[in-house]
Amino acid sequence: MPVSRLLMDRELGQALDGVPMTPNGAFDLTDIAATREALRSFAESVAAGTPDDPSVVTEEHRVSRPDGPDVPVRLLRPTAAPGPLPVMLWFHGGGQVLGFAAQDDPWLKRLSSRLGCAVAAVDYRLAPETPSPGAAEDGFAAYRWLGREAGVLGLDGARIGIAGQSGGGGIAAATALLVRDRGGAAPLFQSLTYPMLDDRNLTASSHEITDIGIWDRSTNILAWQTILGDRAGTDEVSPYSAPSRADDLGSLPPTFIAVGELDCFRDEDLDYATRLRAHGVPVEMHLYPGAYHAFDLFAPESQLAATFQQTWFSYLARKFGDAAPDGHRPGRV
Repeated sequence: MPVSRLLMDRELGQALDGVPMTPNGAFDLTDIAATREALRSFAESVAAGTPDDPSVVTEEHRVSRPDGPDVPVRLLRPTAAPGPLPVMLWFHGGGQVLGFAAQDDPWLKRLSSRLGCAVAAVDYRLAPETPSPGAAEDGFAAYRWLGREAGVLGLDGARIGIAGQSGGGGIAAATALLVRDRGGAAPLFQSLTYPMLDDRNLTASSHEITDIGIWDRSTNILAWQTILGDRAGTDEVSPYSAPSRADDLGSLPPTFIAVGELDCFRDEDLDYATRLRAHGVPVEMHLYPGAYHAFDLFAPESQLAATFQQTWFSYLARKFGDAAPDGHRPGRV
């Protein structure tokens, strides 16, 4: 039995047994079009089978800009929470080559309702149609729009956090770098859930995780080649494409990072957390034993997923609450 399977959390292992696998794992990037369609169908079926939360409404916005196409933003807001609302700018997962903003609606609505915050999910452009750093540029445009239009939207412009998951975690980190380097108002925090940060694939975990089927080494290498083309692994890669390439991590917002022990991103995420702290950035780092990539999505009913969610929701509530004006505390978790 592979070592990774021996180390795997029991509930996560049981969930993994039920995941449909192609010869190239759960995410076959040799046929991106087909995998995108399969992911969309799966996400839509999950949404159809999830009772809608009438306490959270959805708005569709388009962020215009002179130097590129409009950026679609899906804004979720709780109807009962007093405004102006804190807001989390959200980047979905999918290795920057798969996925769409609405795929996370079922659990983002739960987050919005429980925390009393808005969520602005960015439908950023994907590779290979849009080479990196196009997605981060979309993120920067959306962040500036939120700050500029906060009052009109009923949001609190002083309480905007940046967050993302997997490939979207990498885009969130790149967006935070762009905001810092271009002189924008600093985000309240950056929350990076098992983020995709380094195109070089040189860490120990990037070599170890090869046989689980959930975003293993081979999938990650192919994704980065799709994102960067011939630049992947060379000296021609910008930190706005692969945030681990940044030498200076100072003056970034307080950071939350979570990753599983059996995730190929484990060591690049741990390194990023360590270097952030060395540059004076407050960091909350969580490493989940026996957990593979996206464990909370594949095994949402597991004890480990529940622990992660409670920890993460608590962090977001604290950050929104610490900056809240009197009488505008977020909901309890």
